[in-house]
Amino acid sequence: MEAAAALSIEVAVGTDRRQALEAASPGHTLTFDLADTGSSLTEIRREAARRPFAAVLGVDDETTLLASEASRALGLPHNPPEAIRATRNKFEMRRRLEAAGRPGPSFRLVPRNVDPRQASAEVEFPCVLKPLALSAGRGVIRADDPQGFIAAFARVSSILDDPEVARLKGVTEHVLVEQFLSGAEFALEGLLVDGRLETLALFDKPDPLEGPFFEETLLVTPSRGPAHLTEAVIEEARLGCRALGLADGPVHAELRLDRGRPWIVEVAARTIGGICSRALRFGAGVSLEELVLRHALGRPTQDLLRERNAAGVMMMPIPRRGTLRAVRGLDEARSVPRVEEVDLALHVGSEVVPLPEGHRYLGFIFARADSPAEVELALRRAYGCLSFLID
Repeated sequence: MEAAAALSIEVAVGTDRRQALEAASPGHTLTFDLADTGSSLTEIRREAARRPFAAVLGVDDETTLLASEASRALGLPHNPPEAIRATRNKFEMRRRLEAAGRPGPSFRLVPRNVDPRQASAEVEFPCVLKPLALSAGRGVIRADDPQGFIAAFARVSSILDDPEVARLKGVTEHVLVEQFLSGAEFALEGLLVDGRLETLALFDKPDPLEGPFFEETLLVTPSRGPAHLTEAVIEEARLGCRALGLADGPVHAELRLDRGRPWIVEVAARTIGGICSRALRFGAGVSLEELVLRHALGRPTQDLLRERNAAGVMMMPIPRRGTLRAVRGLDEARSVPRVEEVDLALHVGSEVVPLPEGHRYLGFIFARADSPAEVELALRRAYGCLSFLID
């Protein structure tokens, strides 16, 4: 909404939470059931007949498919809905990548109603169990042996029974089991323009993601990997987007190195999650969201390169379940050289839930410096100043 205001764009917000957004929106809201595509499209068409839209954008995983369907119905640029469906279903994504000849882990779909002891006898260890449609590492668990598999299967099933998750249609009856990939991981932020992937930023993830859960902490750009390696990562992301059928708009991809080459972990047709996009600036201080809006409206973006400074974000992990009672050391953290912002995402008194059941962070730390190493050091120092009292 801030980016739209900066560009003087009138916005209609499609939401199922009208009261929460009404006061903050400089435009107006359309309220409908995001899970009911048919009725939502009817409302969007009705509004478009009154005030035609120039673009329809999904801002998170839940809304990318509806945005694609609406754009197709209104004759606006869009990704094919079937491509979006593939990004929203991890099993279908794996099938499409495999069919296109892209390297990937072995995988299988396991119905939740099977005996996990029997299923554990048919998989290769170590493996990773995943829900089909959740993000931010929620429900992703590594298993190293049959006993670990059985425990992880029960835990993932419990997450899928959560009422918030159970309302997702067609993606809660199975668990995806993949071969575990070891090695360094990268996050790529990109923009598809006429089917061509423009890389906006390539992030290193300095903290190893080896399990049993996969909670991201540090993201630092530009990557410190050798040129031939980062070029291979970018090329694999490009080929992955093509295999999935994505052609237009923002892309967030996760890739992991294994056996000397990059493998796609996931591809999403949206920008990076949470407020992590604040780590990115383009041109003369243009935000990632403004860049995406410019592209959607057909405005020039080719001259908006990422700033030359290194930048990064620390996503503060939740150490244990409970009630957040206090956060200490904020002033010290904010005074660390090269740290620009320390932003708490959860208020004192909030219930906090760590991975794999949880899907939120305590907050975010942002830093900028001349080099990625300085950014990483500043983020770690700032986080080291903080302590969290959780009952």
